[in-house]
Amino acid sequence: MFKRACDIYFGVVALPLVVILSFVLLILNPFFNPGPLFFRQERMGRGGVPFQIWKFRTMAPANGARRRHDEGVEEDRISRLGGVLRKSRLDELPNFINVLRGDMSVIGPRPDIVEHALAFSVSVPRYRDRFRVKPGITGLAQVRHGYADNASAVRRKARNDAIYIERGSIGMDLAIIARTVQVMLTGFGAR
Repeated sequence: MFKRACDIYFGVVALPLVVILSFVLLILNPFFNPGPLFFRQERMGRGGVPFQIWKFRTMAPANGARRRHDEGVEEDRISRLGGVLRKSRLDELPNFINVLRGDMSVIGPRPDIVEHALAFSVSVPRYRDRFRVKPGITGLAQVRHGYADNASAVRRKARNDAIYIERGSIGMDLAIIARTVQVMLTGFGAR
């Protein structure tokens, strides 16, 4: 209950930032990132239940099939403005909508696309452990290693997620928040 109360508090505090950045992006997008402001995608949540995640859109629409779980990010689709949003992690601010809805927590394993999560559940040891808790906007794997875009990185991510699930505490959450601020300022691990 304490963690949920903290999530609600941070979600309410973040909402004005989401609104302000939305207005700024509404002005900038027609010039630097034409298309819709938001991006929604089905991700795998607690208990393996899918949910729609909210983000600021950073890429041009995909032409055709979706990226497979064993393929890297289509960096050629990332707009210049989208690159700035990704590097600073500001594209994730709308995730606070998911936090307030109860789909996500501020801290936990980063949710993967449903198709990717299903594939990783079969091929990556301890990956299924992450479904025991709510996914997070940030987490231990993200602040330690950044974006996971290959098989060894996904295995490393699953190990770190398992560590968080087994040993998570208020102290660890505070350390992850501090490290997240550092990651946002430096752009560590962005894609």
